[in-house]
Amino acid sequence: MPVTQPFPGGETPGSVMAGEIAEQPAVLSRILGEGAAAIRETARRVAARRPRFALLTARGTSDHAALYAKYLLEIRRGMPCGLTSMSTTTAYGARPGLTDVLVVAVSQSGGSPDLVASTEAARAGGAITVAVTNNPSSPLAAVAEFHVDILAGPERALPATKTYTAELLALYLFVEGLADGDGSAARVLPDLAGRVLDRGHEVRALAGRYRFAERMVLTSRGYGYPTVKEGALKLMETSYIPALSYSGADLLHGPLAMVDNVSPVIAVVPQGRGGEALRPVLDRLRDRGADLVVIGDEREAATASAGFALPTAGVAEEVQPVLEILPLQLLAYEVTIARGQDPDAPRALAKITETR
Repeated sequence: MPVTQPFPGGETPGSVMAGEIAEQPAVLSRILGEGAAAIRETARRVAARRPRFALLTARGTSDHAALYAKYLLEIRRGMPCGLTSMSTTTAYGARPGLTDVLVVAVSQSGGSPDLVASTEAARAGGAITVAVTNNPSSPLAAVAEFHVDILAGPERALPATKTYTAELLALYLFVEGLADGDGSAARVLPDLAGRVLDRGHEVRALAGRYRFAERMVLTSRGYGYPTVKEGALKLMETSYIPALSYSGADLLHGPLAMVDNVSPVIAVVPQGRGGEALRPVLDRLRDRGADLVVIGDEREAATASAGFALPTAGVAEEVQPVLEILPLQLLAYEVTIARGQDPDAPRALAKITETR
């Protein structure tokens, strides 16, 4: 069983998952220092083809990174963008015409057969295909026209942590590169990520508070929405606590009725337009007597039932998700330890999920 105190005081992480969480500042630095130029060059070559819209395809954790890229493409580039249903190709044999469409397939391993098959079909249909993976020798990288290496290094724990933030940063640099941007807003991330991870003891206190939770609800808006989807997945696959994630707007359309003062609600509140859009939702949650945990905005974190303020003052909203997920990764880890379970080996899971 992993030790219960992996982070404070510079201690050696007590599990594979803990160690990989702790690696993230170094991974972010590596991408910025060793990978950014290649990502910009790939983006420049793609932009020269003048794609008319974009489709993103992924599964699991990578699907949440793809959703983040959808927000980036639509907001930063004004490019219409959608998330694909791979089964239309793999199960139903559909072969849509995709001439001048940018198809971005995101996968940690690059080994899932349905991702490979759908990307191969997209390229045959005329798409500009880009694989974003942690394995440049993967089958997915081989069938795509372009490849973006996220440079996360081997990830041995079943719950993906460092590959998720690496995907976020690589996708941000790629989208910025489509308009010849340098992605300078991301330069602060390695240092700030280190500062967040140094506060693991604060998350451990939250884990003690919620170790017996029977259900959790997570909510956010805008760039924070992919974060709560990924946070919910981490909680479910490690601690087995049912965790439901909603856009704040969707939460008000029915699911708010299940909110009570027993099950915690975790709100990721970005500093920026997403946070502003979420504030009426926070008011409604307080009216419901919710046990509200706020991650993000300092003012909102100070007035919640519990909070974890992030050092995001002056940080561009579009890169804040790289920091927002870190407390949720730590929470999933610490709750799992507090419940007497092993976060490195969630039951019934494999590192490469071979969906078809």
